[in-house]
Amino acid sequence: MAKQMKAAIYEEFGGSDKIKISTVEIPELKEGEVLVKIKAAGVNPVDYVVREGYLKEMLPYQFPVIPGWDVAGVVEEHAFSARRFEVGDEVYAYARRPTMQYGTFAEYIVIPESYLASKPKNMTWEQAAGIPLVGLTAYQSMFDAGNLQAGQTVLILGASGGVGTIGIQLAKEKGATVIGVASEKNHAYMQELGADHTIDYKDNHIGQAVKAILPEGVDLIFDCASGETLTQSLEALKPGGKLVSILNQGQDLDKSIDFTYVFVEPNSKQLEHMRQLAEDGKLNVPKTKSYTLEQTAEALDQIQTQHTTGKIVITP
Repeated sequence: MAKQMKAAIYEEFGGSDKIKISTVEIPELKEGEVLVKIKAAGVNPVDYVVREGYLKEMLPYQFPVIPGWDVAGVVEEHAFSARRFEVGDEVYAYARRPTMQYGTFAEYIVIPESYLASKPKNMTWEQAAGIPLVGLTAYQSMFDAGNLQAGQTVLILGASGGVGTIGIQLAKEKGATVIGVASEKNHAYMQELGADHTIDYKDNHIGQAVKAILPEGVDLIFDCASGETLTQSLEALKPGGKLVSILNQGQDLDKSIDFTYVFVEPNSKQLEHMRQLAEDGKLNVPKTKSYTLEQTAEALDQIQTQHTTGKIVITP
């Protein structure tokens, strides 16, 4: 008989009222896969965006969908050729598969072992579950797409959010100068994380404010905010500088700008690097607020307000 688990699911796109808690079958393990007992699952803005159907043209899906892409947990079983981790090992991962169906807001997940990295030993389950999506997004945006190097300067738009706060720390660890843009109430926090300069988007023209600090401009703009903030910032980009966005896909941008849109992919090697940084005390995550699996709809409503302080996680 197939094993079963509790999971949050939705069977059609829409609001949080579409979420229900159900008992579903745990998928059968295939070659190279492991079964992970979920201890905590990070909640991200993309989770409600996906649920409402905004990405259905971009991401294949199969109902019922279990939402959630961030996970920290314990390996319970492994299939043929999955031998990197032993049963009982503590792991974390960004769990997005090519087809949306089995996510992390559940008691278990079957996942390719190649997605997994060892959980940072000095972090709680909740803290570890808050890293993968935002950490990999910042990492792939600044280093893979943006080729940020020591001695360069990065302007992070939306720097007090989940991706931006990890971005500040990763950029500083690389040896870059960081300018963070966010509301003034978050400036002390960004400086605590390592931001060299902070700019309030409310009372400034971003590009002019950057030029007042660095007349020559910045090497990289990492956009986690878009809109007017992005438009204003463009005049601070050096000739030959790079723009990377996780929101804007480039349709309204001048074609002369060196631009890349990033949609994060699983990468266990990068997660292992961030685990090492975390264990060395060089990577922290903000305080977390936990919700139970039964409170999944409430957790998604909170993230949708776009005024969440710290990180939200679900603990099945």
